[in-house]
Amino acid sequence: MRDEWIAGSVRRNFFYHKGQLQVEGMAVPELAHRFGTPSYIYSRSALEQAVASYAEPLKGMKHLIAYAVKANGNLAVLDILARLGCGFDVVSGGELLRVIEAGADPALVVFSGVGKREDELALALRSGIRCINVESRSELESLCSIARDMQITAPVALRVNPDVDPKTHPYIATGMANSKFGIAWRDAMLLARECSRMSDIRLCGLSCHIGSDLKDINPWLEAARHLLDMAKQLRGEDIVLEHIDMGGGLGINYTAADTAPQPETWMHELRRLFSGSGLSLMIEPGRSIVGSAGILLTRVLYIKSHQQRRIAIVDAGMNDLIRPALYQAQHPIMAVQSIADRPQYEATEIVGPVCESSDCFAPAIHFPVEAEDLLAIGAAGAYGFSMSSQYNARPRAAEVMVDQDHAYLVRRRETVEDLWRGETRIPF
Repeated sequence: MRDEWIAGSVRRNFFYHKGQLQVEGMAVPELAHRFGTPSYIYSRSALEQAVASYAEPLKGMKHLIAYAVKANGNLAVLDILARLGCGFDVVSGGELLRVIEAGADPALVVFSGVGKREDELALALRSGIRCINVESRSELESLCSIARDMQITAPVALRVNPDVDPKTHPYIATGMANSKFGIAWRDAMLLARECSRMSDIRLCGLSCHIGSDLKDINPWLEAARHLLDMAKQLRGEDIVLEHIDMGGGLGINYTAADTAPQPETWMHELRRLFSGSGLSLMIEPGRSIVGSAGILLTRVLYIKSHQQRRIAIVDAGMNDLIRPALYQAQHPIMAVQSIADRPQYEATEIVGPVCESSDCFAPAIHFPVEAEDLLAIGAAGAYGFSMSSQYNARPRAAEVMVDQDHAYLVRRRETVEDLWRGETRIPF
């Protein structure tokens, strides 16, 4: 049943009671009855606990926790995090407008991303955001021109590529020399000096982001030492920075074999490194805030046997949760209701209905599952709905926020009419 996922702080929010999986004070079968399947179910208290795990070790230190919106941009999630004092890391104009719609303070927003359009840069300047993380000389030149035309001084941090191996999946490694992200280490000092002489640019910091789903904090600490050394060199040239942004990417435990460090461990180490630097610390956690705060609820449609394999076909597909297909990611899968009285079967493969062989959530689970069973795919709060699609003309799932013994529909399930909304036929 993969109970190992329900551990530590997660256990306080996802647990079994009288043979039924609970999310805080709500029984998951009741949520399935009210909202249908597939649905994403989030725990408010899990979000609050995750933010506290970052904020508590940084008390008394200048810092900004800028939640990475790309992990999960639901307005209810953003609203809760804004109420907790979080800033936001956005990577598009759409994400910026989304956090503003959620009630966030633009002055706490950091704009990252390797390919910002001119209209997005202008939007960021008009909105009065905290900082734009610039990733290339050409982007800096474009921003400078826009700022001059708008008669605004652009707040800038240079995203430096520290060439540090984050030891993660190659698709989500972003801080090595062969990555498309950031400014090469050898060019960053030169560009920083140029920034300091630009009247339309205010160089306020350095930034890096080395990868995602990291299970080892040592690469971050190596990158932090590099950036602190660079800031010290710049200070020696009378170029005084305000902050260093260490990015995000801390992993979570998807399986019993995972050994993701706790946020507190990372924060204590960064606090030690930053002590006496005079610099504010920015971080951009996403997965470690919302990943363990959500499940994907799905129902078994059919059971079939094929080539000596037992297969359970569920109503959620790779269009709902693409991580297993895209990254070969493993997510825990749990029975929602007690199955203790059932006979044991051979291992069962859990697959979705999408017309792709890669639409598989687990090659083998080892508990008895039958048609109509409800299953919960755990640790699905990050990069679940935010990466979902309408592939195979499948309306996207509902999203539900549980707050103690209340459940709120925070995104309605799409209808089939939503699939072609905005499209037109040609007139002849």
